[in-house]
Amino acid sequence: MPTWAPVGPARRSPPASIPLRAAGALALVGVFASGALLAAGSASHPNYYVPARVGGWPSWLAGPFAGLDVTLGHNGFQTLTLIMAGSYLVLLLSARVLSPKAIAATIVAAHVVLALGPPLISQDVFGYLGFARLGALHGLDPYSHVPAQAAHDPIYPFVGWPYSHPPYGPLFTLLSYAFVPLGIAGGIWGFKVLAALASLLAIWLTARAAARMGLSARFVAVFVGLNPVLLELAVGGDHNDTLVLVALALALLLTAAPLAAAHASAAARVPGRRSLEGAAASLATAVGVKVSAGLVLPFLLASPAPAGVRLRSHERLRMLLAALAALALVTAIGLVAFGSHVLGFLTAVHNEQQMVAVHSVPAETARLFGIAGTPAWWRGVFIGGFLAATLIALWYTVRGADWRTTAGWATLALVVCTAWLLPWYAVWPLPLAALSRSRTLRAATLVFCAYALLIHLPLAAPLLNPPH
Repeated sequence: MPTWAPVGPARRSPPASIPLRAAGALALVGVFASGALLAAGSASHPNYYVPARVGGWPSWLAGPFAGLDVTLGHNGFQTLTLIMAGSYLVLLLSARVLSPKAIAATIVAAHVVLALGPPLISQDVFGYLGFARLGALHGLDPYSHVPAQAAHDPIYPFVGWPYSHPPYGPLFTLLSYAFVPLGIAGGIWGFKVLAALASLLAIWLTARAAARMGLSARFVAVFVGLNPVLLELAVGGDHNDTLVLVALALALLLTAAPLAAAHASAAARVPGRRSLEGAAASLATAVGVKVSAGLVLPFLLASPAPAGVRLRSHERLRMLLAALAALALVTAIGLVAFGSHVLGFLTAVHNEQQMVAVHSVPAETARLFGIAGTPAWWRGVFIGGFLAATLIALWYTVRGADWRTTAGWATLALVVCTAWLLPWYAVWPLPLAALSRSRTLRAATLVFCAYALLIHLPLAAPLLNPPH
């Protein structure tokens, strides 16, 4: 039995749960089958959903499913995505009556088939390796040079952003160097394996946290692990966001305590001091992958009771010092590896935020109100909304609200309000929403996930496509 399965005496399922279990079993098949067909269809021929096709169609890009000759057009992609999304909704309703082993097996199988397909929707994984090759092979600091300055490199035709610096932290960029000796094909497949394994680890950690808190680990595992955005976009696109989820999930596990232990002694239900310090350090370290990961840290530090009871001032100080030590270590590693240019990733992040993604909420609302071009003042309105939402959430946290819930709302506000919305960003609030006691937060997170999927489907074109 998976270690995140609820512990307790076996009970005979009531008759009403039998149809629900049957529907859930069919939905598990639906998620896996749709994912497998998406991977096989995208591998058979160069198609719109694999942007890296512009660099060519070598066998290592198509992957092992290339010989299956499964046709995948716009309508096919849409149908399979809708089947996966519909199956996921059924699983959310039936998760608590399904076998933990069946849930775990489906999560792993869905990750495997999507990792074996070509990168979906995005070329970012080629950027990861392209930036690393700049430094490891060409002696060019990726934080002060761009891939276009090594246009003779064979990876260059596959890179989607040849004139950009990496917006990733020094830990991830340094980790990327380890994939360079594998060559282009081996490096890309190394990143694919890393993204899938990190996602599986994050799911396991989140489910363990749920079990420790007395929540349904089955539901939490389904909520996070079989979410179509996580599977199709984050894992299918081989994104480093899954590494950020690992750090977040670890912090959630380290601070997890039974919700039903209100009358237990403080020592019995509070994670050890080192666990709380480890949670703060984990979130701070994640900044070395993506700076946006740091948004959750203030909520943990501001919570008067991050693990169920009130902290003393010296305990909170130790958490803060642990976070600062982790940030200092990340900075030191970055300075040693890249020199003062390492801060260039903050400039790259700032430059990204000056751009507008076609289907970001600010862009779509600007078109809705007839505001041409999503001007800076309109983007500023959304930035102000995000800052206001974050400050309000922090205020509630200080007053005793669950930090997981308030951090979840702030993270959701970030992805809603940014003008540079990439759809896989929708996975950021998933672990927080999964462990929150707020059904409203879970519902809002799922609505935004639905939007992140919708923007790639033909049925949304009449509503979301900008006028010619």
